Amino acid sequence: MYPRYKSLNFFLLACFTLSLLLTACQKDDDDPTINGVELLSFGPSPALRGDELRFIGNNLDQVTAVVLAQDVRVNAFISQTTTELTLTIPEETVDGLVILETPDGNITSKSMLTISEPITISSITPQAARPGEQISISGTYLNLVKEVIFKDNKIVGDTGFISQTQEKIELKVPLDAQTGPITVSNGAAEPIRVRSAEELIVTLPVITAFTPSPVRAGAELTITGTDLDLIQEVVFGGNNKVSEFASQTATEIKLTVPDNAQDDVIKATVASLVEVSTEEQLVLVVPTITEMSPNPAKPGKEVTITGTDLDLVTSIVFGGDNEGAIVSKELDKLVATLPLTTTLDIITLNLASGKTVSSTVPLDLVSPTINSIAPTEIKTNDDLTISGTDLDLVVEVIFSGGTSVAPSSTTEEELVVTVPPGTENGEIILVTTNGNQITSAESLTILASNVPLITGFPEIAKPGSLIVLTGEKMDLLTDVIFPENLIATQFGLKTPTMIEVVVPEDVQRGIGVITFVTFEGETTTSPPINFQGVDSVQDPDLVFFDFNGTGKDSWWGAVQITNDDNSLDGSSYGLISGSFNGWTDLFWRNSNNNFPGAAIGTNVNDFVIKFDINVLEPITAGNIKMRLNTSENDFWWAMGPAAPGSDGSAIAPTNGWVTVTVEISAFRDNFGWGTASPTDLSDVPNEFGMAFDNGASNVNVLIDNVRFERKL
Repeated sequence: MYPRYKSLNFFLLACFTLSLLLTACQKDDDDPTINGVELLSFGPSPALRGDELRFIGNNLDQVTAVVLAQDVRVNAFISQTTTELTLTIPEETVDGLVILETPDGNITSKSMLTISEPITISSITPQAARPGEQISISGTYLNLVKEVIFKDNKIVGDTGFISQTQEKIELKVPLDAQTGPITVSNGAAEPIRVRSAEELIVTLPVITAFTPSPVRAGAELTITGTDLDLIQEVVFGGNNKVSEFASQTATEIKLTVPDNAQDDVIKATVASLVEVSTEEQLVLVVPTITEMSPNPAKPGKEVTITGTDLDLVTSIVFGGDNEGAIVSKELDKLVATLPLTTTLDIITLNLASGKTVSSTVPLDLVSPTINSIAPTEIKTNDDLTISGTDLDLVVEVIFSGGTSVAPSSTTEEELVVTVPPGTENGEIILVTTNGNQITSAESLTILASNVPLITGFPEIAKPGSLIVLTGEKMDLLTDVIFPENLIATQFGLKTPTMIEVVVPEDVQRGIGVITFVTFEGETTTSPPINFQGVDSVQDPDLVFFDFNGTGKDSWWGAVQITNDDNSLDGSSYGLISGSFNGWTDLFWRNSNNNFPGAAIGTNVNDFVIKFDINVLEPITAGNIKMRLNTSENDFWWAMGPAAPGSDGSAIAPTNGWVTVTVEISAFRDNFGWGTASPTDLSDVPNEFGMAFDNGASNVNVLIDNVRFERKL
C-alpha cells in the first residue's frame, strides 16, 4: 500500500462532492416525525469542523437545537426555514449520530456524521538544524500524528515527541537523520501521510583544514572545521578507518594516522552514514635514502641505510627481487641482511601504505677474487685449492670440458674442490650464490689419470639385479661402491670397456652414484642413477591402471595423476594423499572397462597382480584394499595394519619405488576374510580398483602400473 498524501484543497473538493451526494441520497425514511417535523437528509459527511452542516426536511423551523456527538449542542443557526436548516460545526465535534430537538421531542438520525480532520504541515522551524537539536513542526490536526518520518524512513514515534498539540509538534532531530522532507503519519493500518513541502536541512560537518601535511603514518593529525563533533569515523586513503580520537570538539579533531594509510582525500562519516570529504588530498611522508654502507656490500652480510623516516619501512627488496631481513630500524637508520642471491640493482623500500621508495643508484656487490690456483697441473679426482677473497660466496666451480662440481670446503680466503673426471685443460669459472661468474686468469693443466670414464649406465637400477656399465679403462677397477658405502660382491664380465655388477639388495633407494676405486687408489663416480626396487613391466597390454593419460587411467576416486621428480620412469603416476577416515575411494573402473581379464581367463594360477608403489610416510591404521568384483563373486585383498592376517604393524615408508606382488589366490570373498578365491577373470562387470578403509590415517603414497604378469 502506497502512503496517501492529502492536501486541504483536495479534501474540501471531496467534501463538496460528497455533500451533493448526501443531499440527494441520504434520506432517513424510517425516521419518526414529531408534529410534522421530519429529517430527510443532512450533509456533508464527512465534514470539516468550522464548515456548514445542512439539514433537509419538513417543518425544520420547529427545531430548537441540534445536538452533535459528545453532547455538542448548537442552538444558534446560520439559517432556518421549514425545509432547511444550516449551522456551523463546532471545533469540539466528533463522529456520531445527530439529534434534532423540538418542543415535542427529539429526532435522532439513522446515519452518522463523520468529521474529517485534515493533517497539514505549514512550516518547520528552524529549517536547518543539527542532529540532536529541537525543531517545531507547525500545521493542522497534528494532535493526530503518531509518527514523524525523516529521510530514509527514520521514524520518531509520538513517545519521542517533546510536545504535541493540534497546531504543533516539538521533537529533537535524530542523530542519524539526513537532509530531506519530513513526513507525518497518523500511524493507522492504512496510514494517512503528509509530507512537508520544504526540506529539513540537517547540519553536516565541514572540514576546512588538516595539519601537518605531508604527515607521517602513525603521527597525530589535527583536523579543523565546523560541527566536527558530529563525526563518528574518519576514513583515510586505502579505506583505513579511525573511530577513536585523541580529542574531539565541534571545531577540532586530533587522531593518529593509521600505519597503512594511503594518499587520498580525508573522508568523514556521521551517524546517518552520510560522508563528507576534503577537497585536497592528504599526503603521507615517505622515507629518503642518503647513503648505503658498505658499498659495495657482501651478499649474506648486513647493509646499513641512512636517511629519514626509515622507521616507516615494512620490507626491503634488493636486486633480483630478493627480500632482505630487517635487523633494526630507526628514524634515520635501517640495518638489513643482504640475501645471498642478491644481484646488482637498486634497493626498494616498501611501506605499509603501499608506497615504495627506491635508491637513486644501485647497491654495488662484493665479488670473489682469485689470487692463485694450486696445483695448476693436476689429475682428475684430486683436490684443487683456490686462494683469494670472499670465496665463501662460491657455490659451484665450472671446469673446461663442461664439468662442474660444488666445493668440498670454503672459507673467505680458500676454496677446495675435487676435479671431476672429464675435465679438460683450461680456465676455471667460479659461480657465486647470486649467479655471478668469475673466471680465473690462470689455466689448469689436467694430467693423465688412470681412472675409468663412465659413458653408459642404466637410468634405473633395481636392487639385486645385474646392471651393465660401459666406458673407458673399466678394467682398472678394484672396488665398486654403491650408496650407503655398500661394496659390490657379485660381478659378471669385466673388460676395458664394460663391467657387469649386481646391485646390492640393501642399496639406498633413490638417486645416487656408484664410486669406483682403481688399483692406484684413485676414485671416480658414475653419473646419477635411480636405484629403485621395481620390476619392469613385461606386457603393457596387461596393465589396467597406468595413470599416463590413457583409457587405462580413466577412474573415479581420490587419486591424482602427477608427473614430477618422483616419477618412476619419467611418465605420470598416481598420487594418493590425504587424511582419510574410513572408506575412501582411491581409484575405480567397472564394466570390464580396459580390464585385461580375457587374457587371463581361467588360468589364474599362471598369473600374479603387480603394482609399483612408493610409500612416503607410514600408514598407521586401516588398510589399502584392492577389489575384483567379478561375475563369480566379490573378491578383496588388503595390505596394512587392519588387513586380514596382519600383525597390526604400520605400512612403513619404502624409501623409493618398490614392486608389490600379489597372488590371485590371495583375493578372497567376504571383504578379504573369506575362503573362496577367483577362478575365472574373463568377466569383471563390476568394480575393480583400490580403496582405503577400516581406520584413520594420513596416507601419502605414489602408485603406478597396476598389472597382471605371467609367472616365470
